[in-house]
Amino acid sequence: MFHIEQNTPPPSFALSELGFRPFFTAASLFAIVAIGIWMAEYFFSPLWVQAPIGSMHWHGHEMIFGYTMAVIAGFLLTAVGNWTGQPGLRGPALLGLVGLWLIARLAYFVPVPATLTVSAAADSLFTLGLIAAVALPVVRVRQWHQLWILVILALLLFSNLYVHMGWQGYAGDGIRQGLYLGLYVVLALIFAIARRVLPFFIERGVGGNFQPVNRRWVDIGSMALFLVWAVTDVFLQQSDWVAALSVGLLVLHGVRLRDWYTPAIVKVPLLWSLYAGYGFLLLGFLLKVLSPWLAIPPTLALHAFAFGGIGLITLSMMSRVSLGHTGRSVFEPPTSVQFMFYLLVLGALARVVAPILSPSHYPVWIATSQSLWILGFMLFAFIYLPMLVRPRIDGKRG
Repeated sequence: MFHIEQNTPPPSFALSELGFRPFFTAASLFAIVAIGIWMAEYFFSPLWVQAPIGSMHWHGHEMIFGYTMAVIAGFLLTAVGNWTGQPGLRGPALLGLVGLWLIARLAYFVPVPATLTVSAAADSLFTLGLIAAVALPVVRVRQWHQLWILVILALLLFSNLYVHMGWQGYAGDGIRQGLYLGLYVVLALIFAIARRVLPFFIERGVGGNFQPVNRRWVDIGSMALFLVWAVTDVFLQQSDWVAALSVGLLVLHGVRLRDWYTPAIVKVPLLWSLYAGYGFLLLGFLLKVLSPWLAIPPTLALHAFAFGGIGLITLSMMSRVSLGHTGRSVFEPPTSVQFMFYLLVLGALARVVAPILSPSHYPVWIATSQSLWILGFMLFAFIYLPMLVRPRIDGKRG
């Protein structure tokens, strides 16, 4: 099931050759459709979502456990092969995993009483299958230091089920707690992966003339403080404590970004987009600091984390991984990729910053941000979907 014969010529339609291909395809198309549906629901209330959960909760759930989980799956199923030297999941098994993800997404639109049960079961089986597909090569080569990734995936599974328990009346505050917990687990994964890969990307991307610094006290302090911060915000809801903890996180991650910065970054779209996405995460912490004192709506910090941070970082990572694993140079991306990053940056600013400067035009900023998100991912689909469905240009499998 996991074996790839390197001497076998790749098929002409390569969508099931490696995890990034079907999952990045699904994530990008779903990003367009899901926000399009949310835009229609928000402004025109067509009631396309049939599950008895409310369109706002559906939107939050699907951007975390739908879009973001698809990106995570594509990234991990591809990266685990590099980490372990073992062949990755491919063929019918890979497409079966994508199918479970898709069933969970579609179930919300079917007007039957069991829709929530079906979506929860499909999502759970999908996540369990992803855990198994990541765990098997890790265990096979005994890379025990990679097991933390399985803990992250297990927490995402729990968060998703906790939301479903809230929807079905088994957990009083399960909807809010599950959604925020899922979001913060994704942020923890991003911080950990960024610490591992972003300095390497920057050093290689600027030609080796700059060496980013990783400080151990920042690594340990930021993750420990983030854990306390997340528990406080999700389960205790003490805004003053969260604001105080956010000051520490703002400082620690600010030190990290300073240690990784060189002016040469701005010339490389696949670097500045990642760096800007990380910057939006810091903006989220800043808004958490200011929120209790300036009456800033908590949804603005939420969207700084989600739209600006997760959205821009995942779009940039999908762009980079898709180039590298289809045999193309990550140092020479298509010129047009920078425009999809500009669209997402402008969309995030419209969603997070503009409502602070001009709150009376809030619906305009919502519509603007939704439109720019859709355009950004449409551009990604136009550029990358042909790469994702065709074989590698160097003739190799994968």
